[in-house]
Amino acid sequence: MDARAEIGCRVAHARRRRGLSQAVLAELVGRSESWLSQVERGLRAIDSHSVLIRLAEVLGVEIGQLTAQEVGAETVKYEPVAGIREAMARYGALPGVINARANRDRPPNLRWSDHEMRRVNNLYQAARYDEVGRLLPGLIDVVEQARFSCARAERRTADTLRALIYHSVTMTLSRVGDAELAWMAADRSIAAAEAAERPLLGAVSAYRLGYVLIRLKQAANAEDLLMRTADALAATTRRGRPPALSVRGGLYLAATTAAAARFDRAGADRHLAMAREVAGQVGADRNDFWSAFGPTNVVIHEVSIAVAFGDAKLAMRRGEALDADRLGAGLHGRRTQVLLDLARAYAQQRKDAAAVNTLLRAERVSPELVRYDQRTNELLTELVRREHRASTPDLRGLARRAGVI
Repeated sequence: MDARAEIGCRVAHARRRRGLSQAVLAELVGRSESWLSQVERGLRAIDSHSVLIRLAEVLGVEIGQLTAQEVGAETVKYEPVAGIREAMARYGALPGVINARANRDRPPNLRWSDHEMRRVNNLYQAARYDEVGRLLPGLIDVVEQARFSCARAERRTADTLRALIYHSVTMTLSRVGDAELAWMAADRSIAAAEAAERPLLGAVSAYRLGYVLIRLKQAANAEDLLMRTADALAATTRRGRPPALSVRGGLYLAATTAAAARFDRAGADRHLAMAREVAGQVGADRNDFWSAFGPTNVVIHEVSIAVAFGDAKLAMRRGEALDADRLGAGLHGRRTQVLLDLARAYAQQRKDAAAVNTLLRAERVSPELVRYDQRTNELLTELVRREHRASTPDLRGLARRAGVI
C-alpha cells in the first residue's frame, strides 16, 4: 500500500472510532465531503500540513498515528528529560515518610533552593530550556528531601518551594513535549500546595495542569478544571489582589486555549473576554508566579486563537500591531510566541516568504523555542514540502537547525 492510501485508511479508521460521518469531519476541518471521501479512498493526498494537523486534533490522535512512516514529522528529543525523570523516580521524600529521622543528617538549604528556583524560572521565560533542564534534577532532589529533613518551623516554606519548583518542572516538560511526565509533576505541585496550605499556589498548579491536559488531548477536562478553579478563586477573600487577579486571568487564558482545542469558537471568545476584563482590573503587565499575565499577554492569546481557528487576517492585524516590548525584560518566550503565531498566519495565507522571515526573527530571539515548539516544527515541515527556493532561500537551513530535516 502506498503512503497516500495508508494515510487514507488511517483517517477513515480514526473517524469511525470517533463515530463521525464524513460530512461532519469534513466540515470540522474546513473541507468538502467529496474531498474527504477521496482522501480516505487513497485517491487524493492531504495537500496541506495544517489540514493534517486539524484532522489529528478533531480525531483525537497524534499526527504520527495518521501518517505513514515515511511522511511523519520527526520529534525533537529533549535530552535533559532523562535526568528529570530519574530525579522524580527517586522519591526522595519517601524515607522521611517512613522514618522521620531518615534525612535529618542532610538539612536543606532553603535559601539556596529559593534562589535557584527563581533562576530556573527566569531562564525558562528567556526560553533557555536546555539550561533549565540541567538544573531541575538537583532542585527536585533538594525539595523532595527537604519536606522531612528541615526543622518543623520551616516545613511550610519547604512545601511552598516544592510546589513552585514542580510548577517549573511542569511548564518545562509541557513546553518540550513530555506531557505524561509533566502531568506527574503537576500532581506533585498540587500536593505540595495543599501541604503548604497555600490556596493560590494550588490555583497556579491547576493553571499549569490545564495546559498539560490540553497537550494530552483532554481539552474538555482541562477547560472544566480551569473554569472551576477560576470560579473558586473569584469567590475567595483575596480575589481583588493583583497576584490573585493575575492567576485568575491566566486560568481564563488557558481555558481559551482549551476551548480552541475543542474547536469551540464561542467558548474561546467568552473566556478571552473574561481574561480581558481581569487584565483591565490588573491595569498593567505583571509576572506573578511567572505567568506574564496582563493586557499584552491577552493580545498574544488573541493572535494564537485567531490562528487556531484559521482567521489569519485577524491574527496578522492584531499581531503586527502588538508592541511586545511592553512585556517585562527577559520574557523572550512570550515575545517569540507572537512571531511564531504570525508565521503560522502568513503560512495560512500562502505568504511563505513572510512566514520564513518571521521564523528567522523568532530564531534570533529564542532558538530553543523554535526547536522545541511542536507547532513550529509542523509549520516548518509544511513549508519545506511546498518549498519555492527562490523566495525562501533560508528555509532549509532553518529547518535543519530546528531538527525538522
